[in-house]
Amino acid sequence: MKKKKKTVGCPAEAWRDKRIVFMGTPDFSAGTLSVLCDAGYQVVGVVTQTDKPKGRSKTPVPSPVKEEAIKRGIPVYQPRKVRDPAFVSLLKDLSPDMIVVAAFGQIIPKSILEMPPFGCINVHASLLPKYRGAAPIQYAVLDGEETSGVTIMKMDEGLDTGDMISKVVVPITKEETGGSLFDKLSAAGANLLTETLPSVFDGTASYEKQPPQSPTPYAGMIRKEMGKMDFTKDAVVLERLVRGMDPWPGAFTEITGKTLKVWKSAVQEAASPEKDAQDEIAAAAETSPLPGTVILADGSGIHVACGNKSILVLTEVQLEGKKRMPAADFLRGFRVEPGTVLGAL
Repeated sequence: MKKKKKTVGCPAEAWRDKRIVFMGTPDFSAGTLSVLCDAGYQVVGVVTQTDKPKGRSKTPVPSPVKEEAIKRGIPVYQPRKVRDPAFVSLLKDLSPDMIVVAAFGQIIPKSILEMPPFGCINVHASLLPKYRGAAPIQYAVLDGEETSGVTIMKMDEGLDTGDMISKVVVPITKEETGGSLFDKLSAAGANLLTETLPSVFDGTASYEKQPPQSPTPYAGMIRKEMGKMDFTKDAVVLERLVRGMDPWPGAFTEITGKTLKVWKSAVQEAASPEKDAQDEIAAAAETSPLPGTVILADGSGIHVACGNKSILVLTEVQLEGKKRMPAADFLRGFRVEPGTVLGAL
């Protein structure tokens, strides 16, 4: 990385005396806060989103970051908008030397970005400049990436466009879900942050500018409707959808007017040890059935016709109001005939 001159610095180990304000909200951030504190950094305040109503009772529930901060006795601040002048003034009174941001959920204004002498440092769950945006973890799975990672960067006024300081690469397995990758990147990002901050404080960190354009589309927020399965797409794309939308919102379709969530699936391979079943599936696929048509439903799963004459096998499902279960168990209590069209309504 190209080295850039620093105007501030401090002697080795002096980072232990520096005042850090932490901004974050979900589990990803809570893990980072925990490791930051355990490493000996002085966190003087935590900023997180307001408590959100949950369940039928709509009882306000604190964010994972708030719970972690309370457990550690760190003051918590929950402004509706961080750009509110009253909050900016309050934050200034905390005299932060640095602000660390990890999946906070609000855009940080210039008035805050320029406040701490060591800047605002962001823990971003992708290998920038790829996957700028709110949901880089899910999009890496959806797009079939073989690797993901975490980038520590110095924030600017752009959306994840600041100078990169350090990175760590995390492989994506063939079974990876959005949830499992989330956990891996949370741990990797927390460790990378604590390893990187001393060099930022002592002025030895290197900074690499990002190109103006990202090689991938902006990874916008995941919406519930994005989990709906479109069987006109190739089975490979749908298998990634199932993994990428796990745990939320989950991939889903409809069967006889009821919502069917799909938690696990597999692309039907060209060869199978069960020759008779394979021949039956291949013959059915060649007839070019309507996408979403069930070709076969047996102990191996629910075989569904998809785009490009591909076949997706649903191997773990959940009917609305029921528990998730292997497709073989589901079929014992819910008859699915070949020719049934999923998502028809």
